[in-house]
Amino acid sequence: MPHSQTSAPRVGFLNGRLARGASPWLLPTVATAALSLTRARKSGRWAAAAVPATALAAGMLWFFRDPEREITQGRVISPADGVVQSIMPWKDGRTRVAIFMSPLNVHVNRAPLAGTVTSVEHIPGGFVPAFNKESENNERVVWHFDTELGDIEMVQIAGAVARRIVPYLPAGTKVEQGERIGLIRFGSRVDIYLPEGVEVAVEVGQATTAGVTRIDRD
Repeated sequence: MPHSQTSAPRVGFLNGRLARGASPWLLPTVATAALSLTRARKSGRWAAAAVPATALAAGMLWFFRDPEREITQGRVISPADGVVQSIMPWKDGRTRVAIFMSPLNVHVNRAPLAGTVTSVEHIPGGFVPAFNKESENNERVVWHFDTELGDIEMVQIAGAVARRIVPYLPAGTKVEQGERIGLIRFGSRVDIYLPEGVEVAVEVGQATTAGVTRIDRD
C-alpha cells in the first residue's frame, strides 16, 4: 500500500481525512458556522445566519474530504476522481486522457505510476470552466514522472472556480503508485498522456476513481 501523508487531521464521519491545502477555505467557514451556532441561542439574527453558514461549512468538509483508498494493481491508474471527458491521439504518438472533476468529486490527485517526479511546472493562465475546450489555456501545473514506461506527463488544470492548484511534492521526489501528489480546489480537470503503444482501457463518459480505476489495458 502506498504511504500517505499524515499531517492532515482525521475526520471520522468522512471515513478518512481532510486534504492538505484546504485550510484557507475550510477554517474561516467552520469558524463562522461555529460562531453563528454559539450566538444563535441569544439572537434571531444569528440564528438565521447559522443555517447557511453551517450548510457552507458542511459543504466544505465534504468537498475537501480525502478518503483512504485500496490502490489497484496495474501499469497506469487514474490520477483523479471524475468522468473521462475525452480521449485524443497526440501528434507525437501519445494519447491524452482528460478527466473532468466536478465539485462533488474528491479533488486530491494521485500518482498514476510509481517513479520519480522529474519536474513540476506552474503555468499561469485563465479560469474558464474546465469542461470548455479553451480550458487548455487555464492556470495549470504540469507534472513529469520518470517511470518504467518512460516519461509520463500529467496536467492539473484549474477551472472557473478552482483558482489554486496545490502540489504536494517537489521535483526529485520518488513516488509510489497511487500516492497523493496534489489538490485542485473546486471544479477542474486532470489530463494524463499515455506513451505510444499503451492501449487505453477507459471510455468517454466513464467514471474514474483516483488510485482505483485502471487507465491502460495489457
